[in-house]
Amino acid sequence: MVRIWRGVIDMQDIEWRVTPGLTDYATALRQMEERAAGVAAGSEHELVWLLEHPPVYTAGTSADEAELIDPRFPVVQAGRGGRYTYHGPGQRIGYLVLNLANRGRDVRCFVHALEGWVIAALAEMGIAAFRAPGRIGIWTHDQSGAEAKIGAIGVRVRRWITMHGFSVNLSPDLAHFGGIVPCGIAEYPVTSAEALGAAHAFETFDAALALTANAFLESLTCAR
Repeated sequence: MVRIWRGVIDMQDIEWRVTPGLTDYATALRQMEERAAGVAAGSEHELVWLLEHPPVYTAGTSADEAELIDPRFPVVQAGRGGRYTYHGPGQRIGYLVLNLANRGRDVRCFVHALEGWVIAALAEMGIAAFRAPGRIGIWTHDQSGAEAKIGAIGVRVRRWITMHGFSVNLSPDLAHFGGIVPCGIAEYPVTSAEALGAAHAFETFDAALALTANAFLESLTCAR
């Protein structure tokens, strides 16, 4: 069972950390690298880290400079897969430092499970989200009925240790996405829980993630 104790959720010796306020992106990246090294060495527990960043555009390993339209915020090389994305206030970031050597050694399965976890958590908040074939990320229908992106997925796996994870738009300023082509997909808009008229407090989403965490862990080893 997921157990909450003094702000920590114990999921099979995985630390559950929630950091209030805004965490500098470069600082978070450094701490994530340090934890990944500790997990690889067997000296530290795996980690699920929920946080929030000040406005920043991050570039993945496939980023195309033509998709950086208006760099009104700092641009940082993230080292993860994918293209450009935006992080900022009102967006819940989830970083996962997990050892896939103990969880099936299947990167595709990990990404699929991560998408499923976010979709399940959003469902707990009354938001019907889904995967879209050929388009990585988390999708829903906006108030006009059009498909819109509500969450992004971007991961890095080195020596079977995962880094980075997901971002979910709870109540960010959606205009800030206008500085980039989000994840290289120009044909679809972005949306948020707030724009959909749904619950959008961090505490509500975090609780939904906790409620669905065990199912996520169980899905990390895909059936073959």
